[in-house]
Amino acid sequence: MIVNKKEFKLLEKKTPVSLLPNALTIFGVCLGLSSIKFAIDFNYEMAVIAIAFAAILDTLDGRVARLIKGTSKVGKELDSLTDVISFGVAPSFIIYFWVLNSLGKIGWMFVLIYTVCCALRLARFNITNINDNEAWKINFFEGIPSPAAAGLVLLPLILSLSNLPEILNLNKVFISDNNKIISSIIILGTAILMVSKTPTYSLKRIAIPRRLVGFLLLGIGTYISLLIYFTFEILFVTGLMYILLIPVSYLHHKNLNKKFSNESTEEEDIEDIL
Repeated sequence: MIVNKKEFKLLEKKTPVSLLPNALTIFGVCLGLSSIKFAIDFNYEMAVIAIAFAAILDTLDGRVARLIKGTSKVGKELDSLTDVISFGVAPSFIIYFWVLNSLGKIGWMFVLIYTVCCALRLARFNITNINDNEAWKINFFEGIPSPAAAGLVLLPLILSLSNLPEILNLNKVFISDNNKIISSIIILGTAILMVSKTPTYSLKRIAIPRRLVGFLLLGIGTYISLLIYFTFEILFVTGLMYILLIPVSYLHHKNLNKKFSNESTEEEDIEDIL
């Protein structure tokens, strides 16, 4: 009589530390959903701050996962789903409750377009593979990433919450009707940039030389100090700086692509000669 032996598999033990990246991601979901609740209650200050914290957590969870070797397929998919909620649904809803709802169906259409483009951008990101001979491209995204897109969409609201219009004497410019036009243009433009092929810097993968770590920490400390006391002013300036980086990243990507393309062509010519 033949007895079939059961095969036993040893399951890899998960330590509490390995769950930290996913916990940060879940916290980001909660912040994204909470920002919508704040917007419904007309508490736009807290809505913007919640999105800002969600963006910080989105930057940290991947780094923490790689640091503690806790990366997983579940974490990758969870991160994308979180981004759709926190940086696709939530920002568009906030702007809709703030000003776009006065446009009726057109305002809601802008919300749908932006959210769909965010989902498409994240789907493309998940299936993007970079060849070994094009490793330099890992420092660039195709289109602007969803956290940056959320910040750009919220820029008109952030500006209205800051003291910059009073300081620059622009209160007459940023009236309700103008906010509708500006917000509509920005949300549509951002949606197009997300699904476009425009290369933008991947700030998550920047390598910092050891000799500059001290200066970096000093800069981060200064930035956080300013952010605490001048929250919306600094957020708005940060958004403007990112907009200025888009053409810079495009030109940088173009030059690198030309450089490495020429090098690969020279290598092929040498191989043909030999």
